[in-house]
Amino acid sequence: MNGVRCMLMRGGTSKGAYFLAGDLPADPAARDGLLLRVMGTPDARQIDGIGGANPLTSKVAVVSPAAGADADVDYLFLQLGVEEATVSDRQNCGNLLAGVGPFAVERGLVEAEPDETAVRIRMLNSGSIATAVFPTPGGIVDYDGGTAISGVPGTAARIDLDFAGTEGSSCGALLPTGRPRDVIDGIDVTCVDNGMPVVVAAAASFGVTGYETDLSRLRDRIQSLRLQAGVLMGLGDVSASSVPKTTLVAPPRDGGLVCTRTFIPLRMHASIGVLGAVTVATAVLIDGAVGHDLADLPPPGSPLSIEHPTGRLDVAVELDGTTVRRAGIVRTARKLFDGTVFPRSSL
Repeated sequence: MNGVRCMLMRGGTSKGAYFLAGDLPADPAARDGLLLRVMGTPDARQIDGIGGANPLTSKVAVVSPAAGADADVDYLFLQLGVEEATVSDRQNCGNLLAGVGPFAVERGLVEAEPDETAVRIRMLNSGSIATAVFPTPGGIVDYDGGTAISGVPGTAARIDLDFAGTEGSSCGALLPTGRPRDVIDGIDVTCVDNGMPVVVAAAASFGVTGYETDLSRLRDRIQSLRLQAGVLMGLGDVSASSVPKTTLVAPPRDGGLVCTRTFIPLRMHASIGVLGAVTVATAVLIDGAVGHDLADLPPPGSPLSIEHPTGRLDVAVELDGTTVRRAGIVRTARKLFDGTVFPRSSL
């Protein structure tokens, strides 16, 4: 059996398999088939692969030397299904993004600086650029540190992520419908894209508080909402896609900007994705958007804290009207193993 070189990493609140593009088949169909076999999809337990039986642990980062001078490396994110044999490249993943810079140094794609290293990463899913800054004392990636993020036990080294060009990265505009508010199935929504296509709706519109730990009963209504929103946002038929995400918002309960419950695409997220949080924060800052009236806005320059089921996620977003001036976030990552993964022989 032929194995493939692979590094398993925790990136933010997700976990995924990181590969060099050159170690995978060049043909996308052959590549996707291999990755499904690596993960053990389709199977609810992913028992015959390295997937963790959850969308947050059934992820892949494919990294290669940058094709252009404006970045150091290129990063393709692939979301693999768990029970269904699907592979999607229609979205970014800001959590796995946190591990791309360290992985690039580990694989020799980027030379580490003696103190800290900045890596410019082109997110191939959208074409936007992120810069990751992380500690590399003595030219070696240091994963240990004192930074804690909600949803991850303990602490690790701080990784600063700054984004450029995320506004309308998938839909072509921050507000793809041209309006801060639309109505779908009788529910007010805001369709927004600041790095992640998201449909924002008030939890109260669904007859829930937005503080629940299980909202599986909303599955059919969420699907109807996002299918129609996909068309409005210019994404077409999204029935087999993981985007747009749907986020229900409620007034904050723990001093944050707003409380959220996010679906990926129909299972409730244990927390919230990085670019999803950036996009939701952007939405609720816009006058007239869903959630703007629920948000508890902090003083200018303060982090925007997005509450989610397992804690909070602090993001930075600066707007000029409906133009994004800056977006950023702090994450952590950790190398879990580096070696060879052996895919099963067939699906």
